[in-house]
Amino acid sequence: MQILAIILGLIVIAILAILAIAATKPATFSIRRTTDVAAVPEAIFPLINDFRNWRDWSPWEALDPDLKRKMSGAESGRGAVYEWEGNKKVGSGRMEITEVTAPTKVVIKLDFLKPFDAHNVARFTMEPQNGKTRLNWEMTGPSPFMSKVMQVFMNFDKMVGTDFEKGLATLKAIAERKRLAGS
Repeated sequence: MQILAIILGLIVIAILAILAIAATKPATFSIRRTTDVAAVPEAIFPLINDFRNWRDWSPWEALDPDLKRKMSGAESGRGAVYEWEGNKKVGSGRMEITEVTAPTKVVIKLDFLKPFDAHNVARFTMEPQNGKTRLNWEMTGPSPFMSKVMQVFMNFDKMVGTDFEKGLATLKAIAERKRLAGS
């Protein structure tokens, strides 16, 4: 009986420690990745500003061959909407372009519905630099307490950042290939 009480006490202490660590996590998060592209912003901008082009570069598009997509609203730019529903790797959600400054910025309201509920903002900025472009992809949002608890065990920056790096590498390749082809 005494051993059971010790085990339960240790479990309670471990849970309290996890909750205490989670409570120290920031109330918001930011994940950002950057790459330099040997192309002007005008070559990159349409790949991001038109959701129909995301199939070519988004790191999540290939994770579910049966992914259901629905496009609505504006054809591209502000008001364009992309909704998806897929397997557990991609979940379901909705994106809407809320702000555009052509050809240097696209801001997207990003609502995840499954596997978890989250409401974030994604920003793509393209900074021209002598015929090249510094391309930034950032996602920011609130960190509710359950998210903070998950962060005790998982590194979201590394998990999502790796996907951002893949997407940026593909965007870079597409834009540079178009530049070389002259289109």
